[in-house]
Amino acid sequence: MLVLKDAKVVTVVGRTLERGTVLVEGGKIAACGEDVAVPAGAEVLDLTGKWLTPGLIDAHTHISTFNEPNTLPGQIDGNEKTDPVTAQVRGIDALNPFDMAIEEARRAGFTTCYTGPGSANVIGGTGISFKTKRGSTVFDIAIPGSEHMKFALGENPKRVYGVEQKRAPMTRMGLAAILRRTLYEALDYSEELRAGEADPEKRPKRNFALEELVPVVRGQRKCRIHCHRADDIVTAIRIAEEFHLDFSIEHCTEGYLILDFLREHRVDCVIGPLTMPPSKMEIWGRKLTTPAKMEEAGINFCLTADTSSGTKYLPTHVGLCMAHGLSERAAFEAVTIRPARLLGLGDRMGSIEPGKDADLAVWDGHPFSNFTLCERTIIDGTVYDNLN
Repeated sequence: MLVLKDAKVVTVVGRTLERGTVLVEGGKIAACGEDVAVPAGAEVLDLTGKWLTPGLIDAHTHISTFNEPNTLPGQIDGNEKTDPVTAQVRGIDALNPFDMAIEEARRAGFTTCYTGPGSANVIGGTGISFKTKRGSTVFDIAIPGSEHMKFALGENPKRVYGVEQKRAPMTRMGLAAILRRTLYEALDYSEELRAGEADPEKRPKRNFALEELVPVVRGQRKCRIHCHRADDIVTAIRIAEEFHLDFSIEHCTEGYLILDFLREHRVDCVIGPLTMPPSKMEIWGRKLTTPAKMEEAGINFCLTADTSSGTKYLPTHVGLCMAHGLSERAAFEAVTIRPARLLGLGDRMGSIEPGKDADLAVWDGHPFSNFTLCERTIIDGTVYDNLN
């Protein structure tokens, strides 16, 4: 048994304990409180003066799919730029447990991240959640059943296909049409599969790409829709609702322009990156005040650094958002329990509660201050020393 004693414990879902103790047993949180008895023979870490939080979670990274270290020019695995629809591509096939970004994220207090294809394609394939613990194969770190499907609107697919390859989609109209057409095809294929279940003679020929979209159109797999501009966000929501999809809006850069619309449609947003320079037109409207405005409007969101090893800088990005009006409670939720719920993992991580995975982070100061170090990261009860 491991005892984390006398820390400032940020439980996230309950009150913050100024001098709390957490018991860890069998890779799970066994107890948490201010009057927890220390069992005889337990390993004790005295965390007086330290902060103890749930392990941080970034729900939108490209760790390992955007390989690091890389070469210049790089040949990253993040975008299969051979067709605007590559639903059959699986991020797990590019997940390398030895990618340097995994250790970098762990040392920054991240215990779980989601990684997947980039935004070059209209439909880019599935990503997956994984623990940042040490492992030899994907079986050691990947979390089965956490796959989501990547969609993308806006400039990236237009540039890759319309500009670079001189083929569709060249316009936002063409992009939306490709997405709708593919979803219609997936619906038809889903119905054919159901007919085949009742009558084997009606079973359709296997379709590798559409097979991955069947759970999407049946509402059994979340789709993550990349879009920055307000009009693209509205298009994404319109199409998602047309096909009754379970979805989130990724980046949502101009979401502050349509707060009432987002609230009315009960949209989940993954906001970020918030420190990018204006490298393309659709992110010229990036603002550090966006999370605070969404909090005030009552919109559910989490925060991302949308990168690979740069995930380690997300805590300081959160601090910048706090300087621009984001509350401390929302700040903690945005990188713990909210991304856990978005990923379908809220029952096992994202807060300090008995029964949840012992995924924790120990800090020598406020976690969102750039003066703070994450001294230890704990994953499934295993302690990683980040200072050595």
